[in-house]
Amino acid sequence: MSTPSGFDELIHPSTRLSVVALLAATEWADFPFLRDSLSLSDSALSKQLHTLEEAEYLEIRKEGGGRKRRTKVRLTHRGRTAFEGHVAALRAIVEGAGPAAAPAPATQSAASAETTAAATGTGPQHQRAEASR
Repeated sequence: MSTPSGFDELIHPSTRLSVVALLAATEWADFPFLRDSLSLSDSALSKQLHTLEEAEYLEIRKEGGGRKRRTKVRLTHRGRTAFEGHVAALRAIVEGAGPAAAPAPATQSAASAETTAAATGTGPQHQRAEASR
């Protein structure tokens, strides 16, 4: 199976996908909100944001100064387009798997049923033993 158009290797790792998905639902997000929502350390989130910023998928804005400095993040148009394309590619992969690719429900063979019945005490041998007592 070939990779569908729009699949984005940069966004695909789960942490980056989570960052972009969260940002897709808002205009701007504060760094602490992202960090806490994604349960990431400051350094882990910073690294992912830097990678996405280098690709021009997001904009990072620092406001204020000193202890009141705030970092805000938003998806760029390019980032939103990449995210939407990646989601469409993931849907195509999932839909391509379809029902035919889903595993068939397990059926229990007669031998397996006898083994299970013997182990649980519900088989004919157990019932005959109970009747003869």
